[in-house]
Amino acid sequence: MGFYSRHIFPRLLDWSLGNEEVKHQRAQALAAARGRVLEIGFGTGLNLPHYPDAVTTLVTVEPERMLEKRVAKRIAEARFPVEQFHLDASGRLPFEANGFDTVVTTFALCTILRVSAALAEMRRALKPTGIYIFLEHGRSDDPRVARWQDRFNPIQNVVACGCNINRPIDRIIKDAGFEPTELHRYLMPGVPQMFGEMYRGTARKL
Repeated sequence: MGFYSRHIFPRLLDWSLGNEEVKHQRAQALAAARGRVLEIGFGTGLNLPHYPDAVTTLVTVEPERMLEKRVAKRIAEARFPVEQFHLDASGRLPFEANGFDTVVTTFALCTILRVSAALAEMRRALKPTGIYIFLEHGRSDDPRVARWQDRFNPIQNVVACGCNINRPIDRIIKDAGFEPTELHRYLMPGVPQMFGEMYRGTARKL
């Protein structure tokens, strides 16, 4: 990792995804989490304060070690045990099949290189009765905006360390063998449409 991706970008990400509006969206998305939870793309731990009391254990997967002191402080303040794994979610996850009550991704599917493989592993790890919770930004349903997303995406990849703004999140989730049980599409307040097209919801595995 370079200096920018290791020190500067994580701080920008922590700041931009930690504002009050995003906190509100996280709380809404995570309200349904329960039991043993697997969070893919843990980042700097911004979800931790928003998990409900129904969560008993959180297992996190994150390929990078970002802002370690800040993350350690947030984990220490969590109301439940947190187990950390630093590995690529698109490879084979070191967890048994059908072992988690909830799987969570927030602002993660945009960045995972082999996103279909990662979702297949999440599906494998989720119990048949489990719930997949997602809060993601992605492709606009407006063809004009989507074209601009496609044009700008190569630049976004560089500036935002692999983030993609043009992935059709709902279709990717469905193609991975999940059936959405709830889906909210909206524009994140205060964010340009090209970057703020949001997908929030839940799904079950087929």
